[in-house]
Amino acid sequence: MSVTELLKSARFVVGADGEKQAVILDVAIWEELVTLMEDLEDAEEMQQARQVDEEVVPWERVQAEYRVAHPDADL
Repeated sequence: MSVTELLKSARFVVGADGEKQAVILDVAIWEELVTLMEDLEDAEEMQQARQVDEEVVPWERVQAEYRVAHPDADL
């Protein structure tokens, strides 16, 4: 569901002056919005990591080296 669709369910608390003061969202909508924001944050962090000029080590290599150093460990 898009953010626009999610926000259509928002209800507003309006003050005596008619100005919006608060927003009410169903918990399920709130949780979906939080998930979307976390995904955006993760994507931004991944983009920043790609811009750093550091060596990228494949996960398989990390596991193999860890197994050599810790032969009794469960992965």
